[in-house]
Amino acid sequence: MQLDHATIVTADLDAAWRFFVDVAGLTEGPRPPVSVDGYWLYADGRAVVHLIRATSTPATSAATPASAAPRIDHVAFRLDSATEWQALLARLGATGVEYQRAQVPPMAPQRAEAQIFVALAPGVVVEFVTALHHAQP
Repeated sequence: MQLDHATIVTADLDAAWRFFVDVAGLTEGPRPPVSVDGYWLYADGRAVVHLIRATSTPATSAATPASAAPRIDHVAFRLDSATEWQALLARLGATGVEYQRAQVPPMAPQRAEAQIFVALAPGVVVEFVTALHHAQP
């Protein structure tokens, strides 16, 4: 089993599109004719992110605070080479997008991995992960 795609519903469709195209390096591609505004974004010939414009915001009350609303916690993209990792860092720098770095310690048989986390409003985090040796200078 593998991840097919992630659908992100957002009030700021254009900002999400810019992030995924300009920073993450995805490309806009074909999308079926559906009744809601949005984009399908591709990596390696596959539609991996579906962006949909939010048409309304969920009502909140004491019984259902906004933090309890269904949401995507994060979407993770694996980069398989040092070249891809360095290109991502260059795009992050060029666009001024803020991010946090982290490291996953080794756990046999998995080697250590490097991670970058970007908080993408509203309330969605995008993770990029690669083998630690790809992230070394």
